[in-house]
Amino acid sequence: MTQSPATPLPSPEERRRLREAKSLTQAELAAALGVPQETVRAWESGRATPEGPAGKAYAKLLASSTAARTSGPLGERVRHAERVRRGERVRPGERGERVQPSEPLSEPPEALPGPGGRGAAAFRPVDDAHPADAFDALCAHSAAALVGQAYLLTGRRRLAQESVERAFQHAWQRWPEVAVDRDPAGWVRAAVHEYAMSPWHRFRPGLRHPDAPPAESADRALFRALMALPPAQRRTLVLYDGVGLDLPDTAAETQASTPATAYRLMHARESVAEALPDLAAPEELHRRLGELATAAELPPPEPEHVRLRGEHRTRVWTRAAIAFTALIIGATSLTLRTAPTRYEAPVAPGKAVTGIPAYMGPAPLTNRSRALHTHLDAQLSTGPGRLTPGLG
Repeated sequence: MTQSPATPLPSPEERRRLREAKSLTQAELAAALGVPQETVRAWESGRATPEGPAGKAYAKLLASSTAARTSGPLGERVRHAERVRRGERVRPGERGERVQPSEPLSEPPEALPGPGGRGAAAFRPVDDAHPADAFDALCAHSAAALVGQAYLLTGRRRLAQESVERAFQHAWQRWPEVAVDRDPAGWVRAAVHEYAMSPWHRFRPGLRHPDAPPAESADRALFRALMALPPAQRRTLVLYDGVGLDLPDTAAETQASTPATAYRLMHARESVAEALPDLAAPEELHRRLGELATAAELPPPEPEHVRLRGEHRTRVWTRAAIAFTALIIGATSLTLRTAPTRYEAPVAPGKAVTGIPAYMGPAPLTNRSRALHTHLDAQLSTGPGRLTPGLG
């Protein structure tokens, strides 16, 4: 007889989601409960029901996750995410509190400053503001922090400023879409990071080598530790420990699963802590990332300059597209003008001519003809006199 655990169990889909919320893999959970990994997989797929001591421990673990998920500020954040997932209308700025991850991924206090600012209020454009004024306000609100983030990602000052300028130009071109986004600053941040981390920059002659490291020894050490990280780990570390995103938002922005993002973050922290042991604490790492981002002293782009450059770029590309289209139309018209207007039968391929005898050439001499030829040749000069021409 199957013995069910005393604590009620959630649905199989909810079991898997609660496990991922704790940043645990099926293998880790199975090792903690002392059961095979196939058993945990069967529990989460609904093919088996947890039972025995392992089932009770599993139910208690899920119950603690559910209680932490539905109470306090964390519950507010979760309920907001569920409302967004169901497609319900959410007021701008109504996002709840940040999700506190598990102990290995504990995040620094919200009051710490940094690139992007932990705890900074989300930017919302004024509804009745002019589009140019709203865009300028967004640029003034976010550009400086985004330049610092791009510098942490690339290690190149020129590329950091270029990434921010291109991202804001793209945002201005698609401003009706950006203005109604739940987080316009996050929209631009994602565009900045995607442009800055593009692998095509390695083929640009001026960007093949990183810039000189900072002058300060502490900043230089952290700079080299960041540049030694793989790009995916570096971006995850900057988003989580620098910008202040929680783990699900970091996973969504880096287009990875939550467990993969957790492992990237842990490996990045271990690499940095191995090179700089004094940055093992997340709070200290967050503070030093903010200092390194501001130590570059990169001026943000001017909003009006960004708008004018973006409009100029759009005009240039529009004119180029019109010119290319006109070229195609002209080439098509010339082809139609010079093409033949009537059908001309192609020349038939050559055929063999019959009825004409083949060329044979002289036949070989027979023995009789060869003997006569020899005899006549000998008699021409020594024959009778009547055959020899005379002078008379």
